Amino acid sequence: MSEAVATFGLLLTIVLGTRFRPAALPALVASWIFAAYWFTASTSFANPAVTVARALTQSFAGIRVVDVPVFVAAQLAGALLAMLVAKLLSARNLSRSA
Repeated sequence: MSEAVATFGLLLTIVLGTRFRPAALPALVASWIFAAYWFTASTSFANPAVTVARALTQSFAGIRVVDVPVFVAAQLAGALLAMLVAKLLSARNLSRSA
């Protein structure tokens, strides 16, 4: 669940930050990753490539190879939900300005 939340927040931050505050995007993303590192059980992979890489390492933040599909599925669910919410928020914002 925490991976879905981490991915959802990261993508929503990127999509909405790009649209509404592009100059602040580096700080927004860094702030989200910093916070997600602390509030997720996995230290916020939020990226399938990072998930696979961490499965291949022996670090304290590594995961078992057999757990990769579940992490990636949660990341995909979070990404899809973030895109849906971003679309809804953007549509609502456009209707207010019209």
